[in-house]
Amino acid sequence: MVIRAIVADDQAVVRTAFVNLLGTQDDIEVVGEAEDGVQAVRVAAKQRPDLALLDIRMPHKNGIEAAREITRASGGTTKALMLTTFGLDEYVYDALAAGASGFLLKDATFSELLHAVRVVAEGNALLAPELTKRLIAAFVKQRAAPVPVRTVEELTGREVEVLVQIAQGLSNAEIAERLTITDHTVKTHINRLFTKMGLRDRAQAVILAYELGLVVPQGRRPDSLPLA
Repeated sequence: MVIRAIVADDQAVVRTAFVNLLGTQDDIEVVGEAEDGVQAVRVAAKQRPDLALLDIRMPHKNGIEAAREITRASGGTTKALMLTTFGLDEYVYDALAAGASGFLLKDATFSELLHAVRVVAEGNALLAPELTKRLIAAFVKQRAAPVPVRTVEELTGREVEVLVQIAQGLSNAEIAERLTITDHTVKTHINRLFTKMGLRDRAQAVILAYELGLVVPQGRRPDSLPLA
């Protein structure tokens, strides 16, 4: 399966570099480019790509706004992978809430870029790297958010455990190993968890885990969790 991607960045040199690097892979095809958020939305609507690689900071329409419009218009079939820098860390939460599935620092290596594109295109969230988890944790802690409508009491103890593991960046296989259950059982818990809490993907699950206080910035887990 070939991943059809578009690349949006207002810096021509950076955009061309990403396009050329992605073009070296047999399983990735760049089907469009954009120099701002408005063009990105237009190109995505025309090409219907599997993935949109979007710089967060662009003129006319920033990457967060573009990601929101692209994912919404495609019904979630086009995944958004955001390009960010250390100076733009405060936008991580807003981008996730807008529908983005992952983040990539602009100084990422070639292998990290390819890994991110493939992971996000498959429908997973790129939230495993420690840097990204710290950014989310720090920003969520500072964010003055309203009391969540969803509560942890809606979940079984096992579903809470699975949610915590997702927030810590574990894959289904890793969760199964840690909880000593099968991959199929993990998928069942995740499907029920997503349905109960109205979640679209793992990125939203991570946000929920922090909002509910199941995971805290220092990596400490709350002492009291509901029993199954």
